[in-house]
Amino acid sequence: MLNFQDAYDKLALYNQTHLLKYYDELPENSRKSLLSQIENLDFSVLKWYGRNTEEHARGRSEPINAVTAAEIALRRDEFMEAGISAIKRGKVGAVLLAGGQGTRLGSDNPKGMFNIGITKDLYIFECIINNMLDVVNLTHTWFHLFIMTSEINDSVTKDFFEEHDYFGYNPRYISFFVQDMAPAVDMDGLVLLEAKDRISASPNGNGGWFSSMVRAGLLEFVQKSDIEWLNVFSVDNVLQRIADPLFVGATIACGYQSGGKVVRKANPEERVGVLCLEDGVPSIVEYYEMSKEMCNMRDSNGELLYNFGVTLNYLFRTDRLVEIVERELPVHVVVKKIQYMDENGNTVNPDKLNGYKFETLVLDMIHMQDSCLPFEVDRRMEFAPVKNATGVDSVETARELLIENGIEL
Repeated sequence: MLNFQDAYDKLALYNQTHLLKYYDELPENSRKSLLSQIENLDFSVLKWYGRNTEEHARGRSEPINAVTAAEIALRRDEFMEAGISAIKRGKVGAVLLAGGQGTRLGSDNPKGMFNIGITKDLYIFECIINNMLDVVNLTHTWFHLFIMTSEINDSVTKDFFEEHDYFGYNPRYISFFVQDMAPAVDMDGLVLLEAKDRISASPNGNGGWFSSMVRAGLLEFVQKSDIEWLNVFSVDNVLQRIADPLFVGATIACGYQSGGKVVRKANPEERVGVLCLEDGVPSIVEYYEMSKEMCNMRDSNGELLYNFGVTLNYLFRTDRLVEIVERELPVHVVVKKIQYMDENGNTVNPDKLNGYKFETLVLDMIHMQDSCLPFEVDRRMEFAPVKNATGVDSVETARELLIENGIEL
């Protein structure tokens, strides 16, 4: 634990000593809380302030060849053999990104705790574990699951899993870790206070999952366990297959450094990022970065050239992830409305953009790979995102797809 002088010296490196302005008037427990936050926050991201507030210049994009569903069917036995072998040898682990809340679903709980059942309880976390148990039962092998939580939902997530007996998953093969937080700044680059003893901070983006694992001390466990591949995925999708032997096996058998599960776009304008090549290396171009012309380009068979939307289900080599962390991911500086405490100690909820948050993105991890295999899956069997209460990618649409796949609700 930092003492006052250590905290002051750390903040001085970043010209942020104002964060200790109220220290002398705080009770002892609040002082400890503030010092702990100063110790744990990653202030190094502040060097990106003023450097990265504009959109990144993009390189030359071109389509990427995917291993299609037809090719997967032809090579199914080969891919399954390679994938099952890797899982049985303990070479595969899984990382669930579960730091978000279910706010858009009308819940104050972690999104994974949302009950998507109709006539019985069926939680999003439960759906995910059930999908993992399919692989356990197929391979007769437990593989390790790392669950990334947030400061907000860590304890309630752990309690929820324990209360439900981990939904049948062996708890010896589950590790929880908390996502790193990054400070938020005002327009002048000064870190904001939420309260006299609380610095304004937010999770460091979905690209921060591996650095958060490292900070939590889990890299040593991964390396000692000889886990060579990590399948990282979001809590949103209740139908996704995790540590899927076909996916793992295809990535290994085809000699790729990483892989990403993709679905054919429902229409040219679907709001999904697309896996492609950028200046000859793998990249993800977001839907809002694509021109209308790019969205509608077709090949000689009439297929969309930029046709494969990502599902946030990726497979990475762990040795390559270590290299990426050492090289450092780019940090995206995003302008936001940020709650803060004013000079009079009042909480302010601004009605206009008033500061910046710092985020790393998993798409940059893809761009730092030498190769990435786009692995096509049937969207009606593996893509049921739960982002909204109603409408597109909602509780309603996910329930329809779960029922279609024979899952009792």
